[in-house]
Amino acid sequence: MPNRFVLEFPTTDTDRNAEYTLETGEILFILGANGSGKSSLISKLFNDHSQDAKRISANRQIWFQSNRIDLTPYGRKDLENATKKYDQQIYSRYQQRQAAERTIAAIYDLIDAETMMNKEIVDLMRRKEIKAAENRAESPSPIQSINELLQLSNLPIKISVEERQKIMASRNDSATYSIAELSEGERNALLIAAEILTAEPGTLILIDEPERHLHRSIISPLLSSLFEKRKDCSFIISTHEVMLPVNNPTAQTLLVRSCKYEDSQAKSWTGDFLCPKAQIDDELKRDILGARKKIIFVEGTEGRSLDSPLYSLLFPQVSVIAKSGCREVEQTVRSLREASEMHWLRVWGIVDNDRRSQEDIKRLQSLGVHALSYYSVESIYFHPEMIRRVANRKSKELTEEDPTELYDQAVKKALRAIEKQKTHLILKAVEKLARQEISAQFPTKKDVQNMQPVNIKVDLERLRAAEEENFDALVQARNLEKLLQRYPVRESGALGEIAKEIGLPKKYESAVQKLLREDADALEYFRGLFSELLTEINSES
Repeated sequence: MPNRFVLEFPTTDTDRNAEYTLETGEILFILGANGSGKSSLISKLFNDHSQDAKRISANRQIWFQSNRIDLTPYGRKDLENATKKYDQQIYSRYQQRQAAERTIAAIYDLIDAETMMNKEIVDLMRRKEIKAAENRAESPSPIQSINELLQLSNLPIKISVEERQKIMASRNDSATYSIAELSEGERNALLIAAEILTAEPGTLILIDEPERHLHRSIISPLLSSLFEKRKDCSFIISTHEVMLPVNNPTAQTLLVRSCKYEDSQAKSWTGDFLCPKAQIDDELKRDILGARKKIIFVEGTEGRSLDSPLYSLLFPQVSVIAKSGCREVEQTVRSLREASEMHWLRVWGIVDNDRRSQEDIKRLQSLGVHALSYYSVESIYFHPEMIRRVANRKSKELTEEDPTELYDQAVKKALRAIEKQKTHLILKAVEKLARQEISAQFPTKKDVQNMQPVNIKVDLERLRAAEEENFDALVQARNLEKLLQRYPVRESGALGEIAKEIGLPKKYESAVQKLLREDADALEYFRGLFSELLTEINSES
């Protein structure tokens, strides 16, 4: 079983071949404009490794004549030998011979793999190897794997095998129907998954433009899941969809710029293996990407972040990606905005306010990073208006509860918890203010040139007295919103008190997200907190 493939192709601008080694489990994406020679390069690489390679062509047939598989084992072997020869011909980059038979073969291989697995389990049972049979049965069958992949790829269909080897489909547990009736995208996803899942271990799988019949919301999770399942194979994918390599950050990318032909046959290519900072011309970016992609980077960890689900609801027209902390958000936005890379992206960032100075807020905004007007993202979840709206909803469940009373009691408990942590919250605020004052007094270049002595002084007593006065005034005025803006209220226990008083001690944040999904007025209100960022996003074409 080969565990590495040496990929070579002649280069137009040098007298040496470009060379790249692809190990088992590794992925190479080939990007390039229309006419740059991607398909010709796929053909060459397939020919170089045809004995251990499997090619999935962009121009293949993706429809079924019926749900019956009229193919014998001998016919399947003959077809494999014939298609190997066809796929090594020059015309294979723009046409496919025996297209209908290939479609049938992909489903035949899927059924055969399912049958062989069932036979293996039965043989183990007959030999009384019960434990081994149970262990084998716990592994997903090929059909189960297909259905799992389709679900992960946002396709709510299930495939099943019925009597007389008929392949059927159902949608959302409906009655079964012929796979010939599947949509174009569903058929394409099924065929790609079937061909990859049934490939022999150690196969070099070459896929030409998988996005041709599939939406980006389907093809990216589908391929990523297939890569994960077939780590015993190597992959080369020719594509126009830049988010495929972005969503698979460990993959290498080859940008093909042009191809030189002689008598309709590709002879050499101009291309570069891309690192993250590689340069790509603007014109080529447009050819590759078409439209721009908008992304907001936020703080937090995917799957455990309060930021991502909230901002995904507030900004449905963009992708929201969590990038750990503020520093990572800033660095990501800065690098993507400054670098001419393999994308045509429009990116922004959102970070917590954390009582930043106005100078720092302006600096971040100049980079495309917007700081909240509140101390942290929790302040949006527990904004007084959000509490009021959640209380109104909850009171409808608790028929005897007055929503105004529910809200007032929640705020009262929160203020009491905040007041108990007065010293802690004030010390945190004064510390930040002191650091800002010290930073403002750092010597300038002119000070250093003139050798002027620098004396940095901070009147902590004055800062603390002013902060205490401000804090007391806000508590006295029951101004929860201002307190949420100025202090890390999440460290006081106040937020837990609010959730408990509303009757959602462990589900408050989920209730907020549900509110924003279902209440257009609430969604519009809280989008208003980000009016400047919204204007920027909407103004980008």
